[in-house]
Amino acid sequence: MDSTTWLLVVSAIVLCLSVYYKKKRHSFKDWGIPQPFEVPYLGSVPRNLWKNYHLSDLMKDMYNFNKEAKYVGMHTFMIPVIIITDIDLVKTVLIKEFDHFADHRELGDAVGDPLLTKNLIAINGDKWRELRQLLSPAFTSSKMKLMFELMSDCADRFAKSFSEQFLKEDDTDMKKAFTKYTNDVIATCAFGIEIDSMKNPDNEFYRYGREVTNTDGLAQLRAIYKMLFMIMFPRFAKFIGMELMREKISKFFIGVIDEAIKQRDEKGTTRPDMLQLMMDARDKNSKLDLVEMTAQAFLFFVAGFETASSNMSLMAHEIAVNPDVQEKLHAEIDEVSEKSGDKVTYEAIANMPYLDAVFQETLRLHPQLAFLSRVCSKTFELPPALPGAKPYVMKVGEEIMIPVTGIHQDPTFFEEPTKFNPERFLEKKITTTGDPKSLGFGMGPRMCIGNRFAILETKVLFFYLLRKHTLQPCSKTCLPLKYHKFKVGPIPKEGFWLRVRER
Repeated sequence: MDSTTWLLVVSAIVLCLSVYYKKKRHSFKDWGIPQPFEVPYLGSVPRNLWKNYHLSDLMKDMYNFNKEAKYVGMHTFMIPVIIITDIDLVKTVLIKEFDHFADHRELGDAVGDPLLTKNLIAINGDKWRELRQLLSPAFTSSKMKLMFELMSDCADRFAKSFSEQFLKEDDTDMKKAFTKYTNDVIATCAFGIEIDSMKNPDNEFYRYGREVTNTDGLAQLRAIYKMLFMIMFPRFAKFIGMELMREKISKFFIGVIDEAIKQRDEKGTTRPDMLQLMMDARDKNSKLDLVEMTAQAFLFFVAGFETASSNMSLMAHEIAVNPDVQEKLHAEIDEVSEKSGDKVTYEAIANMPYLDAVFQETLRLHPQLAFLSRVCSKTFELPPALPGAKPYVMKVGEEIMIPVTGIHQDPTFFEEPTKFNPERFLEKKITTTGDPKSLGFGMGPRMCIGNRFAILETKVLFFYLLRKHTLQPCSKTCLPLKYHKFKVGPIPKEGFWLRVRER
């Protein structure tokens, strides 16, 4: 083709894209909704490509964009999103009017893997309600007390191996170490399999866990953009065979659950774990099949492997760089140890206020999710964004986001919000559930079902770890802590490195 022909072709493509963009673009300003400058077709996505600009920074910017507004507008590519910035409206959409915002964004048929599309987070409607009701008993206080013994064994074993492997090292990759602990906890509590990943890091559970939750380099960013592509162009994604996870991994986890069920059915054995709860429900004419059971166990495996270990790494970092905090933790742990001996009890862990405050402050300052997302499931009229503006009618399928990092670092709610200060939770000025200012686990009926599990496994770990160890910054410690711009979660580019010494 000559240059003139090329120019005509390119011009035609640009014209088609422009028409498509104008047709699809949602102009918030027509409704009096504040909206920042965005790049055509890409929306606010390019901000994440700016130097040292993390997703949490975007959410803080959107939260602070117009302090007079109850909500603002933005686009993820061409998908319009309402960012709720008024704290009372947050409570309205997450709790009071939950029926209108009950759903999550679906991945759709493009994602063929049932482990990703049939779990509690991915499904909506009546199926979600049934499954939530089925799984909720697995996370009651009584069930946590039963699982505590399994967690405690993992934590005790981990702390002993930790001493053997890292005490002589000048720097330790805490994230890598903690994923081995969370891997073992989820394996035993969700799949009924006992593993020691500190001594056998090549086990299939750990290898596949690292692959599925790979946060190295651009891998996580590619996965997110791939997921967005599947949502926006599901038919084309399915046509070209795009996948988020290798089929081999799905087959492995389905096989593990299938074998565990067969073994328990044949031998008549039971265990205090999630799999047993689902098996009991199956025996009561539940519609749960093998794949759906595996999907729930797999969800908690991925969440526990990556999210929990990241939170543990952040908590360890804050303990190491705040020696006064570590000193108070050691004192509380020593006091409990004197009373309980070598084996700490569930009741003792549950009554450690300072340990709990350190956990909660870590989650406030470094929430694992920069935002909460809900999809409108019933038409709903939002109040005007600004005085004198028009009310905005949310249509079915439109999305709202709650900027968690913006709320958690608002000086109106938290004095010196960027300072790590566990005492703010000891003063009981902040509640950790049902408070729209404390969204580390979400809020409302779709808040994290495993929050008690995550809190307990973290407290147990730090009890055993700090009972005989002290954590210190090392030459590789990221100071000040700055999140990697290409990672979704609060993970620094350099990783989580500390020095561990005996007390």
